[in-house]
Amino acid sequence: IITPYEYLGIKTTKNLVLAGVKSVTLHDDGNVELWDLSSNFFLSENDVGQNRAQACVQKLQELNNAVLVSALTGDLTKEHLSKFQAVVFTDISLDKAIEFDDYCHSHQPPIAFIKSEVRGLFGSVFCDFGPEFTVLDVDGEEPHTGIVASISNDNPALVSCVDDERLEFQDGDLVVFSEVHGMTELNDGKPRKVKNARPYSFFLEEDTSSFGAYVRGGIVTQVKPPKVIKFKPLKEAMSEPGEFLMSDFSKFERPPLLHLAFQALDKFRTELSRFPVAGSTDDVQRVIEYAISINGTLGDRKLEEIDKKLLHHFASGSRAVLNPMAAMFGGIVGQEVVKACSGKFHPLYQFFYFDSVESLPVDPLEPGDLKPKNSRYDAQISVFGSKLQNKLEAAKIFMVGSGALGCEFLKNLALMGISCSQNGNLTVTDDDVIEKSNLSRQFLFRDWNIGQPKSTVAATAAMVINPKLHVEALQNRASPETENVFNDAFWENLDAVVNALDNVTARMYIDSRCVYFQKPLLESGTLGAKCNTQMVIPHLTENYGASRDPPEKQAPMCTVHSFPHNIDHCLTWARSEFEGLLEKTPTEVNAFLSNPTTYISAARTAGDAQARDQLERVIECLDRDKCETFQDSITWARLKFEDYFSNRVKQLTFTFPEDSVTSSGAPFWSAPKRFPRPVDFSSSDPSQLSFILAAAILRAETFGIPIPEWAKTPNKLAAEAVDKVIVPDFQPKQGVKIVTDEKATSLSSASVDDAAVIEELIAKLEEVSKTLPSGFHMNPIQFEKDDDTNFHMDVIAGFANMRARNYSIPEVDKLKAKFIAGRIIPAIATSTAMATGLVCLELYKALAGGHKVEDYRNTFANLAIPLFSIAEPVPPKTIKHQELSWTVWDRWTVTGNITLRELLEWLKEKGLNAYSISCGTSLLYNSMFPRHKERLDRKVVDVAREVAKMEVPSYRRHLDVVVACEDDDDNDVDIPLVSVYFR
Repeated sequence: IITPYEYLGIKTTKNLVLAGVKSVTLHDDGNVELWDLSSNFFLSENDVGQNRAQACVQKLQELNNAVLVSALTGDLTKEHLSKFQAVVFTDISLDKAIEFDDYCHSHQPPIAFIKSEVRGLFGSVFCDFGPEFTVLDVDGEEPHTGIVASISNDNPALVSCVDDERLEFQDGDLVVFSEVHGMTELNDGKPRKVKNARPYSFFLEEDTSSFGAYVRGGIVTQVKPPKVIKFKPLKEAMSEPGEFLMSDFSKFERPPLLHLAFQALDKFRTELSRFPVAGSTDDVQRVIEYAISINGTLGDRKLEEIDKKLLHHFASGSRAVLNPMAAMFGGIVGQEVVKACSGKFHPLYQFFYFDSVESLPVDPLEPGDLKPKNSRYDAQISVFGSKLQNKLEAAKIFMVGSGALGCEFLKNLALMGISCSQNGNLTVTDDDVIEKSNLSRQFLFRDWNIGQPKSTVAATAAMVINPKLHVEALQNRASPETENVFNDAFWENLDAVVNALDNVTARMYIDSRCVYFQKPLLESGTLGAKCNTQMVIPHLTENYGASRDPPEKQAPMCTVHSFPHNIDHCLTWARSEFEGLLEKTPTEVNAFLSNPTTYISAARTAGDAQARDQLERVIECLDRDKCETFQDSITWARLKFEDYFSNRVKQLTFTFPEDSVTSSGAPFWSAPKRFPRPVDFSSSDPSQLSFILAAAILRAETFGIPIPEWAKTPNKLAAEAVDKVIVPDFQPKQGVKIVTDEKATSLSSASVDDAAVIEELIAKLEEVSKTLPSGFHMNPIQFEKDDDTNFHMDVIAGFANMRARNYSIPEVDKLKAKFIAGRIIPAIATSTAMATGLVCLELYKALAGGHKVEDYRNTFANLAIPLFSIAEPVPPKTIKHQELSWTVWDRWTVTGNITLRELLEWLKEKGLNAYSISCGTSLLYNSMFPRHKERLDRKVVDVAREVAKMEVPSYRRHLDVVVACEDDDDNDVDIPLVSVYFR
């Protein structure tokens, strides 16, 4: 139950409904006011006067029909609470909160109690999950694992693991062992404690001196024991709060002060039955006096100094619930409710305070500027003043992406009034369409929107939230190819850019555009319960591309294809085989059929192993594996099964028997290699039969063969069709080469006879093509993870699990396979809401202008632990030369249609000797080439047109060149990009 159902309540409830809890009940006695529209996105002006909770029920229900959403009005009693697992109070007096918390704490079983408030730019959360709350999984991460290389017979025992990946174990972790050969005593499933953990080894608190000698193999896996947490009731915690959960360590002294401030505000409201009036000196002074009075009663916890200026900001804006703050705290509180109901993730213990007072305008606000205008933005005006509100409404914003982050951003921007005046404009672009899997977190979309453009649907929904929003929805991918759409004039007209992207490549491109045009970029991302935000502010901070995570380590090709040792390897291989069999080969067939002469000529020109393999695949597809009936497809799938999961394994273990040794005498099948065993096919095995049928269906689709209904589910008819297939016996061959080099980038081996073999294959291909019916073509299949009826994931999961069965690797269900093979970055509503709330707090600063770098904040948060790490952005790197200095944000401009010589002289005046000038990928001038001196008296733009084939679009007035320079001591100097404005 969530009560009362105001601004913070709506954010929390939305996240819970998307998360899929069983039921949510909203309680509120209050009616909708115009003031509420600044942060409640389910309300409109038509709802003014209605009960707040009842006005939102139907719209919340649309988000997820599997969740029962109901409203409760009237006085809330303790007996009401007994029906619920968790209760959330968002606006309640301290005395009443203590009364309800005592009831929840002592109830059997305990009822999780959460109290949260948002007061202007300040917020708080308190959690009490009962006397003893069991956390089943403290962080939600997959248990860490390692592949054992050796174990000593010692006390304590030294366990060394292969250096394939660094170990993530920490001292005190519990681990279990499996598949250990020799020292089999460790395979008993008993958890053992790690100590002295190192990157590739650790000691085990175990005496193994009497155990059998280690031979080979072994997997060590972290065990995550449950954790019992003892919560204090609110009354006790108020006087003994213990350690506060920190977020911003530059405000180390802030939580105790805010703990005091919220008590002072509660006393003000209790005695005066209202909030302080924004800008009222008398009301602010009274809150400060209450704080001083309460502080005097705290004894050892008394604060030596009270920041009256901070309390002034707190009291003055306390009536307002700002949308970004509500979004942030709605994410936090929503996740805490999920923890209370599931036991997954570590609860917030017990107080969390946060403020973003840096978001206030730099110039002092006059009381008159805070007065309400009888508008939906009055709450925001009471904190920031009407001048900033006018700036927000006139802002020109570019938002890239309208998925999970984009939906939250659009809602936030609409409620904040961004781009809501005649002069404002919000451009949102996304080239994607809505899929079913989006609905769990992209809350502006509904079932009936599936298949429609994300940007259009999201923009339309945002205009329902605020009809005055001026938004333009586009379906263009922001990239170099669309710079005619997002041209210079477009970028130059922007006030800020908000990224809502899910890939690094797109982020890097937008970052480069923002640096080029010197526009603020507000960056964010999520990964499960984690989120991060980064502010990229011209001349104040480093850009996004200045620091990047290292690329993910890729498994060697030979590991994926012949020596997998985890399910990720199996799924990577499965995805590769899917694309090769069902997309690439049919595409190659069509390329040959559409223009045989060009295709054959290209194969001859290449003349390598890759061209040879490509021809073999096309011939095999059109000849031996050609399908004309669905039974042909079944035969193809059954023979592929035998080839992949039996014959290839038999050949591998024939070439490298279990007792093989390397040239150095070490066992060939040592960790991390796992010795494989062939899988015997049985049509009575549902997983095998399902895989054969799914593969046959997709093969039939590539040939345009009708698919019978009986083939779509495993049944007797299907089993009989598969059992009809005659599978030839297999005999391993001598001399087969299998790639074992981890550095190899291709499985194809070159041959001195490649050219001759290619000629033979071309002749065979021409012969085979004569047997094809007129107009024959194939239908390539592109992998699509989100359609549960297309059999794509059935094939991929089948491929991966059969391969896992070969290598005794634990298999996965189709959903887990979908996440890994589909390369899905899990996103949940709570972390998404928090990230966008934090970004919008920074947007106030970016649009207000005048803020120093110390005012901005970057954030990393993990709601699972929970952890909040907030810090100032890093300034850009400064380069100095003589009296000049510049950063990545600088771009030098030269006005006039100048020559190359004039450009060199212009740089010479700055003490720089230019020796090379390039445009794009072409060299316009280099002092080493004598012929380039002939170009010196030609216009820069003319040389670019001739040499670089650079056609400057009509909308562009300048040309960019990269100049390499030296100083007078011949030291290289990296200078900014030079723009020559020739028009």
